[in-house]
Amino acid sequence: MNKNILLLILILTGTISGAYSQTNYTIKGRITDASTGDPIPFANVAVKSSSSGATTNFDGFYQLKYTPPADSLIVTYVGYGNRSKAIAPNVPEQTLDIQLTPGALQLHEVKIFAGENPAYAIMRKVVANKKENNPENVSAYEYQSYNKIQIDIDNLSEKFRKRKAIKKMTHIVDKYDEIKGEDGETIIPIFISESVSSVYFRNNPKKKKEIIQKTKVSGVGLTDGSLVSQVVGSSFQQYNFYNNWLNILEKDFVSPIADSWKINYEYYLADSIPNGNGYDYQIEFEPRREQDLAFTGSFWIDGDGYALTQIDANVGKRANLNFIEKIKVQQSYELADSAKRWVPQKTRVLIDVDEPTKQTAGMLLKFYSSNSNYKIGAPLSNKFYDTGIELSEDYMQHDSTFWKQSRPESLTPSEILSFQLVDSLKVLPVVKTYTEILNIFVNGYKKLDKWNIDIGPYLFLYANNAVEGHRFRLGFRTDPGFSRKWIFSGYGAYGTRDKEFKYGAGMDYILSRKPWTMAGISYSKDLERLGVSAETIGPNTLFGAFSRFGAFRRAYWQEDVAAYFRREVVKGLTGSIQLKHRNFKPLFPFAYKTNPEAGIESPLKSAFETTELNFETRLARKETFLQNDNERISMGNGDSPAFTFRYTLGLKNFLSGDFSYQKFSFNVKHSFRVGILGRTHYNLTVGYIPSTLPYPLLYTPLGNESLFYVDNAFNMMKYFEFISDKYVVLRMEHNFEGLLFNRLPAIRKLKWRMLATGKLFYGSVSDANLNLTPSVDNEGNSIPTFNKLSGNTPYVELGYGIDNIFKAGRVDFVHRLTYLKNPNVTPFAVKISFWFNL
Repeated sequence: MNKNILLLILILTGTISGAYSQTNYTIKGRITDASTGDPIPFANVAVKSSSSGATTNFDGFYQLKYTPPADSLIVTYVGYGNRSKAIAPNVPEQTLDIQLTPGALQLHEVKIFAGENPAYAIMRKVVANKKENNPENVSAYEYQSYNKIQIDIDNLSEKFRKRKAIKKMTHIVDKYDEIKGEDGETIIPIFISESVSSVYFRNNPKKKKEIIQKTKVSGVGLTDGSLVSQVVGSSFQQYNFYNNWLNILEKDFVSPIADSWKINYEYYLADSIPNGNGYDYQIEFEPRREQDLAFTGSFWIDGDGYALTQIDANVGKRANLNFIEKIKVQQSYELADSAKRWVPQKTRVLIDVDEPTKQTAGMLLKFYSSNSNYKIGAPLSNKFYDTGIELSEDYMQHDSTFWKQSRPESLTPSEILSFQLVDSLKVLPVVKTYTEILNIFVNGYKKLDKWNIDIGPYLFLYANNAVEGHRFRLGFRTDPGFSRKWIFSGYGAYGTRDKEFKYGAGMDYILSRKPWTMAGISYSKDLERLGVSAETIGPNTLFGAFSRFGAFRRAYWQEDVAAYFRREVVKGLTGSIQLKHRNFKPLFPFAYKTNPEAGIESPLKSAFETTELNFETRLARKETFLQNDNERISMGNGDSPAFTFRYTLGLKNFLSGDFSYQKFSFNVKHSFRVGILGRTHYNLTVGYIPSTLPYPLLYTPLGNESLFYVDNAFNMMKYFEFISDKYVVLRMEHNFEGLLFNRLPAIRKLKWRMLATGKLFYGSVSDANLNLTPSVDNEGNSIPTFNKLSGNTPYVELGYGIDNIFKAGRVDFVHRLTYLKNPNVTPFAVKISFWFNL
């Protein structure tokens, strides 16, 4: 009896157990980053002590089935701490959302293989097939793109929360505390945007265009949505790992599948999965030197065509970068049916900006793109691509239904709250004050919204020199609130020593925004100095402001009246014409012969007037512009050169012009990558003035007598040291980045960067122009003339330097190699400069 009962129990137990074990339970959920709230794709999720497991998709979601009993769920991923969470018993379907805490990126231990590293054979095939797999090598493609950008303040320490300004935002901080999750950190969004656009590309000639259909933008400190709406589109969220280098934050990062892959990276074959015909591969990679601008992470390779199918690439804090805690780029690809080619489907980028001090907060920049509806192999006409970025007429007209239909996934609770509260955040008085201060620092002007004008620029408010004494200056310009067509500007200045007023005014009119066309007139009367005029200095406003200080040698009064017309003819090609009248009244001893054929008997004159027509053509094939209110901002020309040709025709007797003359100049600027050696920048100008003119109208290279290094000047040359009417000017700089210092154990933690510079000036002056300047005036007083280069000897200076000292400083050691016997010159100098760079 007892045996029968025992047998019955065993049978029932076994039956129940068997039935229980054959029941599949389901767990699903989402894995996110505790510090940013972003989803974590490709994470490993497994039931403890079980064979049940799954991998999260690109949006962090997972789903797995398991056979109970089960204890807990374990989540692991490179760069994060492992996390486990208890599984509720006897629940057939449950949701477990888990947050992982970021940890240090651990490099692999060095492994010695008996033969070749098994990942190398796969890598050779990946690199060999790059040209075929690169989406940019098709004849053309187009797709629809959804983009989302969010900028958050993070790392809100207790000290930061207790600040008086932050306490005024307590009600907003509390709302984000409520939704951060059990392990999450509080973040406060200050900007969030969504956009939907159509992207078009053709290969021959290589052109790209984006039409931004709709944008939804909300952020602190925004005055007009047009510029931001262009930036938040797809064009600035492109990350092509098939290129050897990826430019992120104006820094060049070497791709893990670059042609130089074996020099920069180490690889590990992590997994191989049968795909029916062969295998797909997961390969982990890391930089050979952790200070290099390279990635750590994993990518997945299609075993048939050796194309990328997904990649997770990270840059850690040890890389030679400033103010960046980490960079994360995650990308998934889809197989386009029309071409059987893997194309980017989703991209997520995180840039974690480190907090400058322990008392301040950090910042998170998050970008998300989702591409769909690819059409490959149907190029449109060349003219269609002339405008690189274009806003639809109704880009601001949309409703909530449109965005629900356009989003590839629903907004998270945090993102919904962000859209609700970011507008209330930006109207707080403390936020408005900080925004205004930041705007003055960046743009140089103080906005006066009541009158729709900006006051500044602050760099030119005060100067002191030997001619003017204390110089006070105040300027203004109108903003788009005044007019979307007309732009008025002006300034006034006064010197306490010369007791003279200086002033100027301008009026510009935007005739068309597509293509960009402007016209305008200007007038000014001011004090200038020979060789250091505003035209010579160019866009270097800091050097221009400081050049107003000091001795101010060879000063002269200049009255200038000009009118211009400028138009973008086609994408990358801009033409302009300018009519200018100018007079020259020197405050230093100067004279020229009005009849040089008469020799010493020629009458002398010290002042003159010129009237000239200037024609300029600029070709920058890959340059992209954004329209910011009433101006255009260049976003650079990539690795493509920019060419500028300028012709000047002097008109004698027209508007009292004293001379008939011609001037020609040609300039090319170029920046390009030299593999692992770094990046080279050069600026080459060739000029010719075939006319006979007083020397103030000839070419004067820009010298620099200050302590500071100036990029567009000859830093060992005196002001007005040389004059030329035929000239070649070459300026070069090569940035080695961390190529050398990253390899020196005692120095690499300093994140110093090495650079080399070289500058050359070669030219001559015709005998006719030399004879035009007398040595004495009508009263027999000696007149200072000018120097010229002798024979075939050019002026040369070479330098080397260290950049990124204390994250902001640069020291250049510059040697002057020629014309060392000229008065008051030194063969060597140390120059310094400061700017914040990454």
